[in-house]
Amino acid sequence: MKDKRILYVSSEVTPYLPETELSSTAFNVAKQAHSKGVQTRIFMPRFGVINERRHQLHEVIRLSGMNLIINDMDMPLIIKVASIPKERMQVYFIDNDEYFKRKAVYSDEDEKLFDDNDERMIFFAKGVVETVKKLNWAPDIIHVHGWMASLLPLYLREFYKEEPLLNGSKIVTSLYSKGFEGELNSEMANKVRFDKIDDAKATVLESPNHINILKSAIANSDAIVKGSEELPEELESFIKESDAQVLEFQSEENLTEAYLEFYRENVLELSE
Repeated sequence: MKDKRILYVSSEVTPYLPETELSSTAFNVAKQAHSKGVQTRIFMPRFGVINERRHQLHEVIRLSGMNLIINDMDMPLIIKVASIPKERMQVYFIDNDEYFKRKAVYSDEDEKLFDDNDERMIFFAKGVVETVKKLNWAPDIIHVHGWMASLLPLYLREFYKEEPLLNGSKIVTSLYSKGFEGELNSEMANKVRFDKIDDAKATVLESPNHINILKSAIANSDAIVKGSEELPEELESFIKESDAQVLEFQSEENLTEAYLEFYRENVLELSE
């Protein structure tokens, strides 16, 4: 795996957000791959709760300044970057004042999901790809963690399917049991269709609950990693019916070698 390129795209990463199964796994897998000579880059949303001064985030002017169209609205893309101390790993933050400035992550102080979480997901997916294009950095593997990042497989397969920089990239999605209750904005599927996404592929988002959003990611991924020991039965059945390669849940002590072997033996060997 030495000198291979892996793009890690995660809803949460420690130390920028509190430690959870998702944030610590995303960080540890990237860190260990990096230590083995893999070229890694990490992308996450720049949620307003992240302390920019403490973590030494700074805007990358040459990457910022582009507008992304979200449901027929121009939304400015701001890119910030930081280095994880001691690891010499760069983390890129997708930012926009409208979507990410608020001092919260997914919901308000009453635990009510933000009504624009669907647009935040679309913006994040597009922002990641547009930044990677500006960096002219072609990843061998794109590994997605967390539901906020889980529209990326769909957008890579559909909206960016003609993008030559990413044509050879394999898509891996890690699934976690912790999600959200209820549904996101009822117009989510239509907002996705606005981007000329295949109508059949957008249909699963007509009821945009946690499981259906993950189903979309599974259907558009080459490989699946079970990031939690237990997943909902509906998801387990959907995984079995998919054509994706699957890595079962791994304990923390097996994490590094199991993921790298899975990349090497099961993901990179997949034919186009």
